[in-house]
Amino acid sequence: MSRIGKLPIEIPSGVTVEIKDGNHVFVKGPKGELNVKIHEKINLEVKEGQVLVTRKDEEKFSMSLHGLSRTLINNLVEGVTKGFEKRLEINGVGYRANIQGRKAVLSLGFSHPVEYEAPEGIELAIDKDKKNVIIVSGIDKQVVGQVAAKIRSYRKPEPYKGKGIRYEGEMVRRKAGKAAAGKE
Repeated sequence: MSRIGKLPIEIPSGVTVEIKDGNHVFVKGPKGELNVKIHEKINLEVKEGQVLVTRKDEEKFSMSLHGLSRTLINNLVEGVTKGFEKRLEINGVGYRANIQGRKAVLSLGFSHPVEYEAPEGIELAIDKDKKNVIIVSGIDKQVVGQVAAKIRSYRKPEPYKGKGIRYEGEMVRRKAGKAAAGKE
């Protein structure tokens, strides 16, 4: 039995969960609404303020879907109540970011500024305390992670000086520079 899959999902107050057309899950909450289609080898039922996820058989494929399906539904519930955010640090001399409406304008050492237009449902902001931190937030965990990864891909952190865009708390393995030539 899946340790994750057998845990019930608590439905907080103000959130409604509906299962339609077999396994299409719709979740509505204070921050918005999301939906996901779950594989037909998984049984879903809503009762007593909880969503219960079970599998129809004991095949290996069904077992692999069990924990995944529960986590996907839990992410929907968490997204419409709290939302998700990723924080990106910009390190480097002259590297900076500005937010203009739904667009992030990044100066990353190229001959031109890099512009990134955020998709619908995603908010970009600059941390007030630290000017070199971009905050990506939204209700869909997958889209928030994808946007953060896209922004990071414009200038990944390099191992010699550590310049580039990294996730907050990400450790970049540093390398030693070129050793000085032997003195004779």
